Amino acid sequence: MPTVELRFAALPGHVRTARMIATAVSRRAGVPVGAIDEIKLAVGEACARAVRVNRRSNPQAFVHVELTDTPESFRVVVSDSGAAGDEIAPGPDGGLLSVDALLDLGEGAEPDLAAIGVPGTEVDQPLPSGLGLALIEGLVDEVAVRRGQDGIGTVVEMTWHTAEPEEDADLDSAGYAALAAQIAGSARREG
Repeated sequence: MPTVELRFAALPGHVRTARMIATAVSRRAGVPVGAIDEIKLAVGEACARAVRVNRRSNPQAFVHVELTDTPESFRVVVSDSGAAGDEIAPGPDGGLLSVDALLDLGEGAEPDLAAIGVPGTEVDQPLPSGLGLALIEGLVDEVAVRRGQDGIGTVVEMTWHTAEPEEDADLDSAGYAALAAQIAGSARREG
């Protein structure tokens, strides 16, 4: 279970470096290509959030990133030293709020473009607290947000499942080939 640890000062420029390292480590770990962009974006969001929190609460504190590869998963843990729960918007069930809930979107409602920072719109208020975490939740297989050690800071743990899916016990490769031929034949008859 190889682990790479990274600590950096709470400076926005270091977020890009953390993203690049996460990308390189995930590639080296054999993470499927389709998940690498998700890892890059989620790590960038988590690190940017941690940098903002540390700059507000404890500018001298480091952001800590831990990347762990196991045969079944790739896990990234990002920790800050801010106030516990800073920039987190809990949902009614105690979990994270969705992007729609954060932006107060009802059925068929349009997002407030200024609130989400679309260029050319006026921003009257900052982005809703927790928006980055809602984005992360949509990018990872599992996300956990908890208090840091001794109740200081917030820990965002992101996990991508990388193990090969188990084969369907009902069909072997010959069974799949026969099923594919059957589907192709029915598609030709309909067309």
